[in-house]
Amino acid sequence: MAANEETDPYNEAAEQAVELANDLADKHQDADLWDIADGVLAGAVHYWLYARQPCEDPLCEECLAIRTPEERLVELLRLVEEFAKESDYFLSANDHKVGRA
Repeated sequence: MAANEETDPYNEAAEQAVELANDLADKHQDADLWDIADGVLAGAVHYWLYARQPCEDPLCEECLAIRTPEERLVELLRLVEEFAKESDYFLSANDHKVGRA
């Protein structure tokens, strides 16, 4: 990316998470990739929950969907499903229920 190109924080965070996982996989070549992926996900979930705390205003419309831990979990799971389905890696040739000719 050119120095004068601006990156939005969303894309930059996503790219850096992937780079971190790839760097860890390169550094620890004997490590299980699932362990690395689980660790990156755990850190992302931890930060997301930290960042999505409702504000002090009980009538805040922005915080309406995240007022309780259960509501935050519903929103988190909704986003995870959305991001997963948008991923190039969502479908795999080895998935069950994949037709084979």
